[in-house]
Amino acid sequence: MDILPEDSPTWQYIEETARRVTRKYGFSEIRFPTFESTELFQRGVGGTTDVVQKEMYTFTDREGRSFTLRPEGTACVARSLIENGKCSDTMPLKLFYLINCFRYEKPQAGRSREFYQFGTEVFGSASALTDATLISLAHSFLTELGIKGVHLHINSIGCPECRPQYRDALKSYFASRKGELCETCLSRLDTNPMRILDCKSPICSGIAKDAPKTIDHLCPDCEAHFAALKSYLEAQDIPYTVDPSIVRGLDYYTRTVFEFIADGIGAQSTVCGGGRYDGLVSELGGPKLPACGFAMGITRLILAMEASGVTVEKPKGPLLYIAPLGESARVKALSIVSALRKSGIVAECDIVGRSLKAQMKYADKIGAEYTLMLGDSEIETGKANLKRMSDSTQSEVSLDGIESYLKTLRE
Repeated sequence: MDILPEDSPTWQYIEETARRVTRKYGFSEIRFPTFESTELFQRGVGGTTDVVQKEMYTFTDREGRSFTLRPEGTACVARSLIENGKCSDTMPLKLFYLINCFRYEKPQAGRSREFYQFGTEVFGSASALTDATLISLAHSFLTELGIKGVHLHINSIGCPECRPQYRDALKSYFASRKGELCETCLSRLDTNPMRILDCKSPICSGIAKDAPKTIDHLCPDCEAHFAALKSYLEAQDIPYTVDPSIVRGLDYYTRTVFEFIADGIGAQSTVCGGGRYDGLVSELGGPKLPACGFAMGITRLILAMEASGVTVEKPKGPLLYIAPLGESARVKALSIVSALRKSGIVAECDIVGRSLKAQMKYADKIGAEYTLMLGDSEIETGKANLKRMSDSTQSEVSLDGIESYLKTLRE
């Protein structure tokens, strides 16, 4: 997707807000490759998931190795920690990233095949305090963006201890309605019945409404973890709704899963999705290392900001635009502009060879606060008229003292 110059200020605002908020919570940025070994996602995300089976962009290089454009960031971060020996660092490791991802999905409002994410990951803590802290970070970030009408939904999907019992209950339920399931869900019945809960087919989603709930099949440890999470959210005055319908399409999730859902942005209303994935690092060959994280799609954040009436101020135009007349004036204008830029002043001059009239139109279009016409007589006298574009008032300034004069205008 293209992000045009007129749209860039909004993207930059979101990215700067992400960096500012994560800094307050003690997070550091991590960056990683755009493509990884296909095996990473098959092992980490799960071979039975839609992401791996249907949505990945996979290719073979000249040596016959299979690589995939990253469909998400969590598995990449886990791989990086293992590969770089970070799993033995002082815990917890608190990381964030701003990345582009790729999935072969049907493009629609809020969803495209190349999309951008803001994500966070915390490694090394199994406590529900970590889950609550991440949810607090996401809540703070959405609040600082000015997004209104956002609701937190939470659920627990259990752990390897209680998941098999739930899986059996789920499989038994859907098997009794086998004749009504879509072809995709029929294939999921034996391999990953939890994925049926997330089917978008009206018939399958209708059947799923009465399916067994994960929170009714939790082991004592998972029940205690979920109860602690709720108490920690209440302690931070973060309202929530327990939503048993929240499941995850990625195999690595355990226990806590959560979503922030925004009003007024259409069908793709989830602006943040996250949860716990305590088995991911060991699944990828690392040590047992509990982890938790979330990701937000930036395009959906922009839709939510627009629905909330949030506008981002565009950058101001240059403080000064110099309109030179003649070759010697162009050389002088370039010299002045270069000196001003070195001192931190935003300044421009003509680099196209426009007429004076065309230059003034251009200066007005780019929002220049002041303009200065420069010709042979101005160079000879060392003085020129500085014009304020807002009211056309003019004042005479020394060319040698223009930097000092412009700085007084900023004070």
